[in-house]
Amino acid sequence: MLSLNTNLASLTSQSALSATQKNLSTSMARLGTGYRINSAMDDAAGLQIATRLDAQTRGMAVAQRNAQNGISLMQTAEGAFKEVTDILMRMKDLATQAADATSSAADKTSMQSEYDALGRELTNVMKNTTFGGQKLFDVGTNAAAVTGGTSMFGKTGGVTFQIGASASETMNTDMSAAVSQLTNDAGDLGSVSAAYKTTATAATVGTELTASANATITGLDTALASVSTVRSALGAASNRLDHVYNNLANMSTNTSAAKGRIMDVDYATETANMTSKQMLMQAGTSMLKQSNSMSQMVMSLMQ
Repeated sequence: MLSLNTNLASLTSQSALSATQKNLSTSMARLGTGYRINSAMDDAAGLQIATRLDAQTRGMAVAQRNAQNGISLMQTAEGAFKEVTDILMRMKDLATQAADATSSAADKTSMQSEYDALGRELTNVMKNTTFGGQKLFDVGTNAAAVTGGTSMFGKTGGVTFQIGASASETMNTDMSAAVSQLTNDAGDLGSVSAAYKTTATAATVGTELTASANATITGLDTALASVSTVRSALGAASNRLDHVYNNLANMSTNTSAAKGRIMDVDYATETANMTSKQMLMQAGTSMLKQSNSMSQMVMSLMQ
């Protein structure tokens, strides 16, 4: 039917052209951004899933840095105890030498002087080993777990690392009892050196070698065993954090891939869609022009 008031062909062409233009704009936006989903309108459910995956991936990236920082913390602490081990070894050498009958009183006094200096250095290592400004250990009650020591490894409850994207993914390393047994005044280090204790001063002189060198050897063996206990705990925690890091890296890779499958545009498919929409736009524009010329046929009937 020829009509001036209603041009059905034109209206149909306009509707098709509008839909094609909308689809073409969507394809061009996807190709321009690289994402299949640029707004919730594109895929509401997909966007929700991808957002959760993105939050998880970012959380795991931070947790990986946490694990690396934790390993560095453990290595710093273990390095301090390595030096403590070396000091105790030297102290045992002195005690063993002093316990021998060939060592005179003057010899023992000289060895005691070095022994006291080593004890003061033990205090220095325990008090001044820090990580990022935080004390890892301390001397006396500040290091004792039973008094809630202020040192990182001495305080009750130990150290907690955030090793995942959720609140429940934590790792606790509690060696406070072992550290307290070693670093407290009445602990293993304090029992082998009067110069180590909190109340000791630069003028403190012990009698570990001048009075009871043989008994001191046994105390040093105990101290060395306690140091080894703490070092093994630090090593075990470092190894676990290393595995945590590797597992997080694996999960992060797979989670990122899952997010990419939802969010990223398939350029091959989308380019084909854009080409198709461009051709439809050209055809629609041409047909709209043709449909508008139909009113001229009505006018020709009236001539």
